[in-house]
Amino acid sequence: MKLSPKMKKALDDQVTLEASASNSYLAMASWCEVTGYQGAANYFYAQSDEERTHMLKLVHFLNALGAVATIPAIKAPVSSYKSLEGLIKSALKNEQIVTAAIHKMVEIAQKEKDHSTYAFLEWFVNEQVQEETKFETILQKFDLLGRDKLGINEIDKYLATQAAKPQTDPTA
Repeated sequence: MKLSPKMKKALDDQVTLEASASNSYLAMASWCEVTGYQGAANYFYAQSDEERTHMLKLVHFLNALGAVATIPAIKAPVSSYKSLEGLIKSALKNEQIVTAAIHKMVEIAQKEKDHSTYAFLEWFVNEQVQEETKFETILQKFDLLGRDKLGINEIDKYLATQAAKPQTDPTA
């Protein structure tokens, strides 16, 4: 199967987005760890690993088609935040950007009648629903539990429980 140049570029761009997301979550984890949010740090270390796995899924797909994935250089992520809530809002914005890019690829696949790539991308569409929902749920906790030290401590504990859950398997 041969990919169109437009689809190849979109998939390569997605590799870059996933690599950037992994690095962003790594920087967030580091900030959380230094700031004393160990539960959030563990959560974002796991998120970083998950995004890297998403990137590898794309790389393997491209390579399986003989399209040779382009491995990008990426810019350094933001590494300082004013608050845990601000960090979570930033993570949600990142996921919304990824979702928009995936939807764009789906539209390209539909337009080009590229059924194989369309089928491959279905997993990412479903994954993004979960990703955005996770961060929206965390943000709701600030309204439910509060933004004082006790509320933030409870949110950190909640994130620790989420970090301990097995991540979705992108190869499934």
